[in-house]
Amino acid sequence: MTLKLPKVIGHRGACGYAPENTLESIRAAAELGVEWVELDVKLTKDDVPIIFHDEELERLTNGSGLVKDFTLKELKELDAGYSFGDSFFGVTIPTLEEAVDVLLEHDLGLNLEIKPCPGRERETAEVALDVLSQIWDAHDKILISSFKATSLEAALEIAEDWSRGLLLGAEYEDDWSALADALHVSTLNINGNTVTREQVEDLMEYNVPILAYTINDPMRAQELQRWGVDTFFSDVPDLIAENILTVH
Repeated sequence: MTLKLPKVIGHRGACGYAPENTLESIRAAAELGVEWVELDVKLTKDDVPIIFHDEELERLTNGSGLVKDFTLKELKELDAGYSFGDSFFGVTIPTLEEAVDVLLEHDLGLNLEIKPCPGRERETAEVALDVLSQIWDAHDKILISSFKATSLEAALEIAEDWSRGLLLGAEYEDDWSALADALHVSTLNINGNTVTREQVEDLMEYNVPILAYTINDPMRAQELQRWGVDTFFSDVPDLIAENILTVH
């Protein structure tokens, strides 16, 4: 199955305009005309997949402590929007299922990043993909990514016919290609703010789309596009889309 990747993917929805990884952020992306969004998934204490990035609650909510120590009911009582602005007061952490409902409503593609709490790398992938497989049909509009090889191994076993993306950090290992081979990845997702031209050229030899995160500077996007990067994750996807070549 060939992925229908756009040139720009909304990062955590469109988190330059609404609280990241919330239903409001997904809707903001849709209103901007974005075709795909990237969302992070992790598990609650009672094993419900939720859309949330951090291990800790402090940055994104009025709660404190580790996400893994709270049940869904407890997490739903937190405010995940007030710090972004008064208009988002009362916004809650969504479940994966709630997020997918909004994605389907707006016909959006999804890059779901498995973002496990330490020690839950396999479990997070298994639970999230079990839920997702029951409600998601469009194989050409789904990409499962992770920095964690264990999570991608689970994805390969559970949902082999869904595309996988290997996330590479600022200092990615020299043996990335062996890992990409083992995981049968369809994309390489790189830190676009630190990657060098030489590294992009090296990655291009693998002959899969190169996706760069998180690009909010149009000039940097243009430079990366000249080097050969295919798609950009952005908090301000409309700004990046206006400033790059969008020919597929």
